[in-house]
Amino acid sequence: MDTLRVRDAKDVEEVVRAAIANEQPLEIIGHGSKRSIGHAMATNAVLDISALNAVTSYEPNELIVTLQAGAPLADVLSLIDAKNQQFAFEPMNTAPLLGTPALGTIGGMIAAGLAGPRRIRAGGARDHLLGAHAVSGFGDSFKTGGKVVKNVTGYDLCKLLAGSWGTLSVMTEVTLKVMPKPEAERTLLLRGLDDAVANKAMTAALGSPFDVSGAAHLPKSALRAKTDGVGDVAGQGEALTVLRLEGITASAAHRAGSLRELLAPFGTATLVEDAASSALWATLRDVLPFAASGALGAWPVWRIVCPPASGAALGTQLARETGGDVIYDWGGGLIWAALPPKGDAHAPVVRACANAAGGHATLIRAAEAVRRDVDVFHPQAPGIAALSERVRASFDPKTILNRGRLSRGAAA
Repeated sequence: MDTLRVRDAKDVEEVVRAAIANEQPLEIIGHGSKRSIGHAMATNAVLDISALNAVTSYEPNELIVTLQAGAPLADVLSLIDAKNQQFAFEPMNTAPLLGTPALGTIGGMIAAGLAGPRRIRAGGARDHLLGAHAVSGFGDSFKTGGKVVKNVTGYDLCKLLAGSWGTLSVMTEVTLKVMPKPEAERTLLLRGLDDAVANKAMTAALGSPFDVSGAAHLPKSALRAKTDGVGDVAGQGEALTVLRLEGITASAAHRAGSLRELLAPFGTATLVEDAASSALWATLRDVLPFAASGALGAWPVWRIVCPPASGAALGTQLARETGGDVIYDWGGGLIWAALPPKGDAHAPVVRACANAAGGHATLIRAAEAVRRDVDVFHPQAPGIAALSERVRASFDPKTILNRGRLSRGAAA
């Protein structure tokens, strides 16, 4: 494997241009923490941007931070935490789920676009990316957002780059919005609800005026071992529905009391505060009950996004048909499914359930042999697929960047 380490954006341009000239596709990595998501790439050349790791500027009063794409996410989170700030979309740390070192970068965070529980209120990574500098598959640098009013393509490039898995460009620098951390956090716990009733409780909470910033449900399970963060508040395998409120202390406490009254028909809610609440939501954000080191560590894990109202039916059917285990986030709009090991990772059942609900499913964790035979990303309808390919080709006509990552058979 030929690894090309770059020092700046000029180096990236040169590497990409040489790759075009030699018709040699490139795999783009920071520290490679998410390499096992997607299909094996059709290349033996790696473009390593981990040396692009500087914080270009941080203006806490302006709620803006500009970083090189290889900056370690953990370091950046520590930096902004010291100013009592955060990324409001709660970026997921995939390391526990994938069983990799916690070495994710800012570029990887944007390229994957995996937002956490607060997405229902704050939006996703794409909504917090203000600007970016990147190198296209033509070997040309471009910038989008920030002070740039217009770019020649007519696309909202920030929205396109987030979640593109490195197939449109090599990001070298990004500017992101940061937000103040809430003064207080209160989480209401309802115990023993089945999936359908929990879905109704979450819907009622999210439809209330109490500004709920997290709504998740862990169904009753005989499969999951005790998970740190959840273990303190849930009995072994007990169903748990959790609803989060954030803000200044008086407000969060008052809203929690009002929400508890609203939810009385679903049971008596208990309260978890601040540090314990924060640990619980970090556990859900990083899907620790399905961690690679845990009881279900050898099971493939799917991430399914669907309309929240359809979530309970989809998850219940999937668990019943496969003997697997599910966790609901986003009020039922995000389902994590750990399914028993099988050569096709139960893909036909998962896709059928997701399609019936108007959702889509991504195979986040599976052995490489499984990912060779199964579409990792949800197959797109022909019209959408054609549009996606036109967009991709307008950035990278020779398919130099992360060739084959998003679809099987695209490796040639």
